Amino acid sequence: MFPLAIALSLLASTPSFATTDHFGTNYLLTSNIVGPAFYSAFTWEAIADPTHGRVNYVDEFTSIKRNLTYASFDTFILQADHKTVLDADGPGRDSVRIISRKAYTQHIAVFDVRHMPEGCGTWPAIWETKGQNWPSGGEVDIMEGVNNQSPNAATLHTTEGCTMPASRLQTGTAGQLDCNYLVNYNTGCTVKFPTTQSYGPDFNANGGGWFVMERSLDAISVWFWPRNDPWVPWEIKFGGLKLNSRFWGPPTAYFPNTSCDLAKYFAENNIIINLTFCGDWAGNAYGQSGCPSTCVDFVNNNPTAFRGAYFDFAAVRVYEPTYF
Repeated sequence: MFPLAIALSLLASTPSFATTDHFGTNYLLTSNIVGPAFYSAFTWEAIADPTHGRVNYVDEFTSIKRNLTYASFDTFILQADHKTVLDADGPGRDSVRIISRKAYTQHIAVFDVRHMPEGCGTWPAIWETKGQNWPSGGEVDIMEGVNNQSPNAATLHTTEGCTMPASRLQTGTAGQLDCNYLVNYNTGCTVKFPTTQSYGPDFNANGGGWFVMERSLDAISVWFWPRNDPWVPWEIKFGGLKLNSRFWGPPTAYFPNTSCDLAKYFAENNIIINLTFCGDWAGNAYGQSGCPSTCVDFVNNNPTAFRGAYFDFAAVRVYEPTYF
């Protein structure tokens, strides 16, 4: 009886692989978006830029016709116009903003990115939010930055009442702790990544990497692995059918629900990928970036400076919880 009692005690204390606590849930691949599949998984938003950028978002037909988006069997490119000198009184630089057709609550999103837009005046982003009534429904910025200024930062934006603890299990460095969009000009609660390879020219020179976001009942977490990282999980690197984050180590950015009811502040969110210029962040930060001229003048008059202003996606994969 004694060995059996020990065995039962050990079994009871072993974490379940089908729990809903952080680092505990199994996720099954539900969206495998590679190459031409981007055209069926996303819609093109030809809208006025909500961040007041020097940009003209085009529709899907125009993006294909002008070669601003194109795909092969294992590649999707999203880029800005890099040929046209702009009329100062005309629309901004042609670019693309896409939003996923599906919306998600609990999930893991894996972004396998070979290249991200770089250059003075650029403001690329990979993020999630509710399609309407922002900031109601929350916003998660997974990859975002401006003017080649690394490293990357992950950020949450919410309505009033969501805050983060100063000390938490992550490899990045916490910034502002209040996620309320009304505080400090919508800075949000931020985490700066520990490596310059997470953003801009250093990211691109290294062949890119993987950004991974998990949204569970207990936390929103973001991991980053550079392309040459020997510790990237094999299922992330090769696109496994199932994921479980408990084996990945501490996230780069960790946003627990200890002082933020995630179910209250975050609704079903769509994935958005976009590239804008200048505007509320890149424009306001331009004077401290070391870039020439003014942001708008530079974007208007230097089209060849944006030859590197493109995303190259190997894949976007989304996994949703499974309990078997």
